[in-house]
Amino acid sequence: MSLNAHRWLMTEIGKPMTREPFDPGTLGEDEVIVKISGCGVCHTDLGYLYDGVHTNHELPLVLGHEISGTVVTTGENEKHWIGKPVIIPAVIPCGECDLCKRGKETICRTQMMPGNDIQGGFATHITVPARGLCDVDMTRLQARGMELADLSVVADAVTTPYQAVVQADVQPGSLAIVIGVGGVGGYAAQIAAAKGATVVAIDVDDTKLKMISGFGASATFNPRDISGRDLKKAIFGFAKENNLPSTEWFIFECSGSAAGQQAAFGLLVHGATLSVVGFTMDKLELRLSNLMAFHARALGNWGCTPDLYPGALDMVLDGKIQVKPFVEHHPLEDINRIFDAAHHHELSRRAILIPNQQT
Repeated sequence: MSLNAHRWLMTEIGKPMTREPFDPGTLGEDEVIVKISGCGVCHTDLGYLYDGVHTNHELPLVLGHEISGTVVTTGENEKHWIGKPVIIPAVIPCGECDLCKRGKETICRTQMMPGNDIQGGFATHITVPARGLCDVDMTRLQARGMELADLSVVADAVTTPYQAVVQADVQPGSLAIVIGVGGVGGYAAQIAAAKGATVVAIDVDDTKLKMISGFGASATFNPRDISGRDLKKAIFGFAKENNLPSTEWFIFECSGSAAGQQAAFGLLVHGATLSVVGFTMDKLELRLSNLMAFHARALGNWGCTPDLYPGALDMVLDGKIQVKPFVEHHPLEDINRIFDAAHHHELSRRAILIPNQQT
């Protein structure tokens, strides 16, 4: 089968990616080839290209881990996937090791992440293990006025905060604080609200705060206007006015910045749960004893286990999570321009790169 496949390779830190044709090669019996509908541009991709964040696969490497598409070829054991629209998990656990069997898939030591461990999604096609693929109901998708490409961001921007909210065990009537509401944080706010929490959004960008106020956030604060102890006092005031708890807050740090992490730690209250969702290479000083004093907990959150994908997708297809207002489509051929614009914070929405498919 001729696929007329091409991809964009990262060859060096800080250098433009280069286009090349490629042959997906021979499939293993448990693998599939997916014809890519769209691949989202994530903060992590920018870290690899511009900031020297290490990739597990040696360069050259195709970046991209937010991928949706249609299965066009399969190995011998996976023929039932032929022709199905799917979302590819951003982190694919092996499913066989002791960790996976004990429900610890996020720390599977042989997990595969497209665009990090294996060739990624800024291409026309990708070869991946079939395990963990999330089947998409196109009838429900089209009823929402959405395209398969729109769901690419489910593979990280939606499922990562979904797992964080599930892991934190957000309860109806609780107070959830989301720091950084562009991208992942915007979905975290929607998911927490859908789980019954009242959401406070914090961001340094007033445009993002205005946007999320229409999609789940009941209050917004800009740390440039109010910060530190004054910010915490303001949230206490909001909680009191709205009969919300002054303890057991759920705090989701999604900015991936040192300032955001510092602010998140400063908002700890008695019984709080701090979920670290964003990533930064920056370091900061914290007084860890605050966790003891507040009897609080801090949780890391790496990706999302494939078994949670259907639940996250259902929330999108039911309209509880809105995706389309937060994404924009661009041709894959514009990848270097779009990466540069994202790097310089010139995009107001998450970019999804769409291949020009010839076959």
